[in-house]
Amino acid sequence: MLKVVAKPTTSVFASTAVAILLSACGGGGTSANYSEQLASAQQQPAVASDAQTTKTVAEMTFVPEAAPEAAPADTSAAPAPYGQAAADFTLTFSDEFDSFNSNVWNDHLWYETPSDTKNFTVEDGKLKIWPQRDAAGNFFNRSLATDGKYYQTYGYFEMEAKLPYGKGTWPAFWLFTHEAGAHPYRPEIDILEAYAGGGRNSGWSDASMRPTAYASTVWPNGIEGGPAAGTKTYANLGDLSADFHKYGVKWEPNKITFYFDGKEMYSVNESMDKRMYMILDLWYGSASGSPDDSTPQGKGNAYEVNYVRAWQFKQ
Repeated sequence: MLKVVAKPTTSVFASTAVAILLSACGGGGTSANYSEQLASAQQQPAVASDAQTTKTVAEMTFVPEAAPEAAPADTSAAPAPYGQAAADFTLTFSDEFDSFNSNVWNDHLWYETPSDTKNFTVEDGKLKIWPQRDAAGNFFNRSLATDGKYYQTYGYFEMEAKLPYGKGTWPAFWLFTHEAGAHPYRPEIDILEAYAGGGRNSGWSDASMRPTAYASTVWPNGIEGGPAAGTKTYANLGDLSADFHKYGVKWEPNKITFYFDGKEMYSVNESMDKRMYMILDLWYGSASGSPDDSTPQGKGNAYEVNYVRAWQFKQ
């Protein structure tokens, strides 16, 4: 079941797609295909379409279409952030992935053209995104985002997931904004970035290209306005493609704290007040190198997400 409860907010989006560099924490690089897309986007005229002019997120709850009326969401037994005090939080977003809901998730970022090749689905109660070549034989990025559909400022954001492995794979879980109010920079919080393709000597993975580490980074002024306020790599965590783990962040007005399976891993004293949307993606490159014939394709090597949830702090 998917439930979304958000405070009514309205924002104006600038349609000019300015190149962003959602680069890795310490990865130092980008995949070629999305760099080309960004370069192309910069050449487009800055004319706002009616669809881009105003976007509103109203208080809402998604229920099956068969139900004529939606009953108020029962949050009395709602799950709390793992390892946190339930009394401190109110659940505002919960996707347990019983189905793929296009009312909440886009299948690409605003500057991307989505590939016609299908490499994601929801089945067995999980979202799955897997490495796949397109009709031209190229690996392509897949980004799922709540841009234009769900935002939040502050709170706790959590995902339970199992990561893919192999050369080139770069799964991530981000908070991001590209709204006009955030210009000239685009703040972001990188909750998870993993790079299995580096191999054993890279510190990111084992000899079988299975991820054993990941990183988190805070960009208060975005990549364009860097440097990062803080970045941290968590190593020697075991095979992150073998089991599900919880990746979370607590975003407070003056502090951002990252968690792994409920354990505090790293914190940054930083103020970031622009509302953000969530991104789940499987990209390629950076510290993971380029995918090749050794990179396992298909559902058997999926970035599997059990749920994505968000909470607001109780007043």
